[in-house]
Amino acid sequence: MCGIVGYVGDRPAGGRPLEVAMGGLARLEYRGYDSAGVAVITGNGDGLATAKKAGKLKNLAALLEADPLPAGTASIGHTRWATHGAPNDVNAHPHLSEDGALAVIHNGIVENFASLREELVGAGVALTSETDTEVVAHLVSRAYDDGKDLTDAVRTVALRLRGTFTILAVHADSPRTVVGARHDSPLVVGLGEGENFLGSDVAAFIAHTKEAMELGQDQVVTITPTSVDVVDFAGNPVEAKRYTVTWDAAAAEKGGFATFMDKEIHDQPKAVADTLLGRTDDAGRLRLDEVHVDEAVLRQVDKIIVVACGTAAYAGQVARYAIEHWCRIPVEVELAHEFRYRDPIVDARTLVVAVSQSGETMDTLMAVRHAKEQGATVLAIVNTHGSTIPREADAVLYTHAGPEIAVASTKAFLAQITAAYLLGLYLAQLRGTKFTDEITDVLDDLRGIPEKIQRVIDGAGRVREIAGWMADTSSVLFLGRHVGYPVAMEGALKLKELAYIHAEGFAAGELKHGPIALIEPGQPVFIIVPSPRGRDSLHSKVISNIQEIRARGARTLVIAEEGDDDVLPFADEVFRVPQTPVLLAPLVSVVPLQIFACELATARGLDVDQPRNLAKSVTVE
Repeated sequence: MCGIVGYVGDRPAGGRPLEVAMGGLARLEYRGYDSAGVAVITGNGDGLATAKKAGKLKNLAALLEADPLPAGTASIGHTRWATHGAPNDVNAHPHLSEDGALAVIHNGIVENFASLREELVGAGVALTSETDTEVVAHLVSRAYDDGKDLTDAVRTVALRLRGTFTILAVHADSPRTVVGARHDSPLVVGLGEGENFLGSDVAAFIAHTKEAMELGQDQVVTITPTSVDVVDFAGNPVEAKRYTVTWDAAAAEKGGFATFMDKEIHDQPKAVADTLLGRTDDAGRLRLDEVHVDEAVLRQVDKIIVVACGTAAYAGQVARYAIEHWCRIPVEVELAHEFRYRDPIVDARTLVVAVSQSGETMDTLMAVRHAKEQGATVLAIVNTHGSTIPREADAVLYTHAGPEIAVASTKAFLAQITAAYLLGLYLAQLRGTKFTDEITDVLDDLRGIPEKIQRVIDGAGRVREIAGWMADTSSVLFLGRHVGYPVAMEGALKLKELAYIHAEGFAAGELKHGPIALIEPGQPVFIIVPSPRGRDSLHSKVISNIQEIRARGARTLVIAEEGDDDVLPFADEVFRVPQTPVLLAPLVSVVPLQIFACELATARGLDVDQPRNLAKSVTVE
């Protein structure tokens, strides 16, 4: 939620600060927002200029074209996802001090803003917005006026704030300085030549540099054109960790596709292949270099709890079937936002697996902290290097999906499942619950998955055609059993996210326990059919489910393996996927559902990359 960009350079005052800010905000649009704004320090201490506008970034761009900002030496930019106050021009960021010399942007929620606001009003400060951010601007300005430099002013105020926040501040008196502070909200540094950057993630500055620096919890960073200084909230110097981003700006562009989501669906074979890459040693044994946990600790684990939200939770649901089968360890999958509030049974023999694309999901981060407080070992599965969750976990297993820009997840979902499979096989190897040749066979099957995903994508013409015809559909149901059940829930979620229509995923065995009442003539129902080469009874039971709903007039849209002819008498449409081992089947069976949701939403004239009310990275609870 919210995008943040900061820039400072050593060139004479010019257009680059605004160009960097607007370009960075454009690459951060996927985070979700409802207004945008920029502030530019105009030259050598002679002023500060701002522009902000409700709505999409194009509205701000139009405003700047009609009324350009002056040349500058530093800038900050922001896309806002409203929490305090309506999404309008007044509440958009940046927010200014009373004298107009200081500007602040902010991501997060200041939970004690009401008392701080009351304090300011009592001191005679005139507030013009409904936001918690304006309160921060006035507090920083007052601290600055008390004789503190900008860094100390931001640090002093940060100590007073409660909640989650990243703050960026600039002041007209410091034309080549940007100060940032973070607490439970993301902020990274981009390191350039004669210029430096700040961003809520590396996409903000990837067009300009691939060299980055991690910021830890409760730290303040001050960037100038030639320096980056980091201190903690107590003012103590901090040695921040540098790293190199492994993708470039082209990876965050559409590359000829109509939408980012369509591109990312097509990226999935590579995302799975890259997540598998380099995971075995010369003897063929699994070697997860990022998992720096004593093997003895992992051998004594007697329970695994996966904590995640949304699509990532469905990835955990898929993984549960495989990990329990391979490792013979009970696996629970918890929604992260419920986990710590129900007094979960967690101890030193529990492995908590936190799954998050961004590594910044606030609910999941809070679950990680609670688990560690209870003595559990925590392993993170994330896609974003330098993010908070892997830094606070005991170990991390990175997916290598590259940047995922569309708000609705596709390739990150498949990469998360793949990483979880690797974790399950690694635990089976450590604990001896699978023979080496059995693990090798599964790994060989996994290495064959990217080609199968590509076949599904290449053969999805009929899925796209049917989706286009169904643009006026008001409700779609999804049914699955075993690993097909979380696939059904993920298919329904994609349709809800993108097309804004009623969609539900059910366990097929639950049909007769209530959901069958929803079936009426013409009701579209997707059914994910398990392989007939797996458990015969499971396959036959799903065939019976198809018959039951078909008898009541449902329109049956069946996803089935190539060669499975048992579905033909009962299917209105069959979408074929390659033959795949049962536990790995979600990696191919979910792809037609992603394509269907994307195409149906497109047919309805909707923005599939930035669905309404949603944010890519949910950084507040």
